This record gives sequence, C-alpha cells and structure tokens, in this order.
Amino acid sequence: MSATEYDASTALIVVDMQNDFAHPDGSLFVECGDQLVEPINIEIATAAQARSVIVVTQDWHPGTTPHFIDDGGVWPTHCVAGTWGADLIDGLDPDSRASAVIRKGTNGEDGYSAFSMREPGGIVDIPTGLAGLLRERGIERVVVCGIATDVCVSATALSATKAGFNTTVLWDSTRPVSADNATITRVLSEFADALVTVIGAPA
Repeated sequence: MSATEYDASTALIVVDMQNDFAHPDGSLFVECGDQLVEPINIEIATAAQARSVIVVTQDWHPGTTPHFIDDGGVWPTHCVAGTWGADLIDGLDPDSRASAVIRKGTNGEDGYSAFSMREPGGIVDIPTGLAGLLRERGIERVVVCGIATDVCVSATALSATKAGFNTTVLWDSTRPVSADNATITRVLSEFADALVTVIGAPA
C-alpha cells in the first residue's frame, strides 16, 4: 500500500536508485538501500495509476571530475556514465512509467538536487530544467523518495519547496548515508523549517 495519495497534479521523484548506492557491491553503497526497491515500486505503480508525473534521477558523472576524491573532491568514484554503477538497480520499475529522467553532474558538476547543480567550489546554482518541466505539466505537489536521505533526497526536497512546490518526503522509502542521531535531527529540522511534510518520520 502506498504511503501517500497521488493525482495528476502530483509528481513522484525517485532519487538515485542506482547500483553504486543501492546495491551491496556498489562503490558508495548506502546501508539497506537494496531494501527500497519494493516500497518504491509500490509508489511508482500507485503514481502511474493516478496519472502522476514520475521523475527518475541518476548521478551521471564523467570518469574524472572535481566531485571525486581522486580529483580533489569529497566522494569516492561513483556512478560514472555508462557503467554498471550508474545503472538503476535491477527490479526497479521506472522504464515504462517514467515521464522524465534527470541526470546530474554530467559535466563534472556537484549534482545533489534534481532541480539544480553547481560547479565544484562554486556558489551559483545551475537549473536542471526540472522545475520548468513540472510547471508545464501542471504539477503543484512533489513526493520524494530514494537515496540518500541526508544528501540528494534532502537537497531535492528543499529545492522543490524553494521552487514553490508543496513537498512531501516518504521517510521509510529513503535511506541515509549517515544514520546517526545528529544527522537525522539536522535533516528533519531543515525539512520542518522549509515546511516539507515528512511521512513516516522517526519519533
């Protein structure tokens, strides 16, 4: 059963359900990320039945980028374009249902939010075009799930509400890189400040 309701003015954004994050053999595996496939598939099926817009995001990096530790960044090499690690995890069901695929970091940018990217070390956001696409389709509400709660899911949700969309995060259909209490408290506080609705938030 879906955690929320969908309609034609709602978009479901499935964030970065890729092998490098969601598969135990991935280079940046998020603990229990592989357990999200079934609940997210339920959301996808429910959203599709309601004729909601379904957006799938992917990190899609070049082999060399300031985003990676080897080139001065903060992250291990991951989700290199065209590799197994960048592929969506087996069993996820977006192929026939996704309205749009947003690929982040294609030119070496730091791509956390589905709505914007940023040059490494830069301060100016570069729109991905997602906000315009959703407005063109009459979307008023955004539902976010996927990986990782404290990184790309958070960035996407906060960007969505900043762009004027009523935003909901399905907490049980996300997993964090850092599951410590301080991180979870920080993320929930940021959501509360931004008026992001969280379904299934820890007590």
